Amino acid sequence: MAGLGEENDAAPNQAVSVVDYKTLADFEPPMKHKRNKYAFACAILASLISILLGYDFGVMSGANIFIQKDLKISDVQVEILVGTLSLYCLIGSYVAGRTSDWIGRRYTILLAGAIFFAGALLMGFATNYAFLMVGRFVTGIGVGYGLMIAPVYTAELSPASSRGFLTSFPEVFINGGILLGYVSNYAFSKLPLHLGWRLMLGVGAVPSVLLAIGVLAMPESPRWLIMQGRLGEAKSVLDKTSDTKEEAELRLSDIKEAAGIPQDCNDDIVQIQKQTHGEGVWRELLLYPTPAVRHALICAVGIHFFQQATGVDSVVLYSPRIFEKVGITSSNDKLLATMAVGFVKTIFILVATFLLDRIGRRPLLLSSIGGMVLSLATLGLSLTIIEHSDQKLTWAIGLSITMVLVYVAVFSIGMGPITWVYSAEIFPLRLRAQGASIGVATSRFTSGVLSMTFISLYKRITIGGAFFLYAGIATVGFLFFYTCYPETQGKTLEEMEGLFGKMVGWRAEAKKLKLKLPMEVNGDGTSNGQIERQPRLDNEVAYRG
Repeated sequence: MAGLGEENDAAPNQAVSVVDYKTLADFEPPMKHKRNKYAFACAILASLISILLGYDFGVMSGANIFIQKDLKISDVQVEILVGTLSLYCLIGSYVAGRTSDWIGRRYTILLAGAIFFAGALLMGFATNYAFLMVGRFVTGIGVGYGLMIAPVYTAELSPASSRGFLTSFPEVFINGGILLGYVSNYAFSKLPLHLGWRLMLGVGAVPSVLLAIGVLAMPESPRWLIMQGRLGEAKSVLDKTSDTKEEAELRLSDIKEAAGIPQDCNDDIVQIQKQTHGEGVWRELLLYPTPAVRHALICAVGIHFFQQATGVDSVVLYSPRIFEKVGITSSNDKLLATMAVGFVKTIFILVATFLLDRIGRRPLLLSSIGGMVLSLATLGLSLTIIEHSDQKLTWAIGLSITMVLVYVAVFSIGMGPITWVYSAEIFPLRLRAQGASIGVATSRFTSGVLSMTFISLYKRITIGGAFFLYAGIATVGFLFFYTCYPETQGKTLEEMEGLFGKMVGWRAEAKKLKLKLPMEVNGDGTSNGQIERQPRLDNEVAYRG
């Protein structure tokens, strides 16, 4: 005790630092009560756009059945109708990166909602297949905008302690929208054929009005404001969205450094000499990337590719057809089973939001895709048995339905939300919007290819063979993630660049960072062990506070 007193007398500032630091440790229960409510509310408002996206995906799974009957279109035309939305997203996500740097994240969200509103009305009033495809094109542009901007805005607004929780909101709302789409399928399926599917698609315009009202209450991204030289406004937003005053100051300092603004510059408005509207960014991102940027880009493209290549949109968009192959013949029962998929997906994505900042991105990602491998392989096996059996096998039918639900559950608890969280946080500020848009483009292109070929694929290699193929792709994804993906939990957005740079050797760099942090806190290289385990942001808040 005497020794402890002497140490405290000799270095009172260090003792205070450790005490402050300890209150932030491991996001302990006291920290939960300090979760920033303003950032929470802003994340919810920004994520409303994702309801529109999810609704369109979900509702088309059932609507395409009635559209095919009403408009007398072929299976290939159904594939084109369903899958081209994802390809149209490529245009939206590409333009959204530059638009968000030009007019800001906030108004880009509003623009996405307006485009989606127009697309939903066009689809709802479509009189033929060509008219419907025009509405589908407009909707796809809006979807591309929303998929890119919602995670970027939320990541830039959120404090590091809850960034994973808040940045997963878009995925939560997408799943909620999918469930609403499934419910809409069931609710309007009882109406006359020519009216039911048009209402299913047209009511998607209603939430856009609520989104427009919500945007008025949202602040602009502090990082975008600083890139425009509007320091005064950015300080105000950071003070409201940070857990502590010290964290707000640290975030401001980090963003100023990334934007090339001197630390001693505290004017409300400053002149930014650097390019602020995306000029030269694509060259730096694609043609002459640093090792860290190249690593981040490969990780972003890879995680978006494997998220879609493992078949999730095939399940979401073609659930009624999958359940028909299982042995469910009634349209009513197929839609009810599809609603169960949406319900399970939504429940498990909610569970994931509370685990991202506790367990970390990497453990959840690896356990999720491991579960996907097992469920896809088992589903492929059970469907193959059903297809080659001359009699009804109740156990195989039950196993197939269970594996569909298990698959969407393990996807939603890891692979689903982490894809958006991870790709939104790993790029440096100057490249973040464009980097995220490349990730979205990869996701939508892969989704479009799979959605436009799923019916043809299972006709060629059987329905069981299709899921065996997805299981093989998921296995490759597991190995890729295990080898190349570092943990990003607790890191500030501005220090991500130091974590990336070595595709395989990142573990050594992460260990060096862990060893370095306690030395920064204690000043003598000693540590009590508990401090070593803390995220970087908490270390710096304790040290500087």
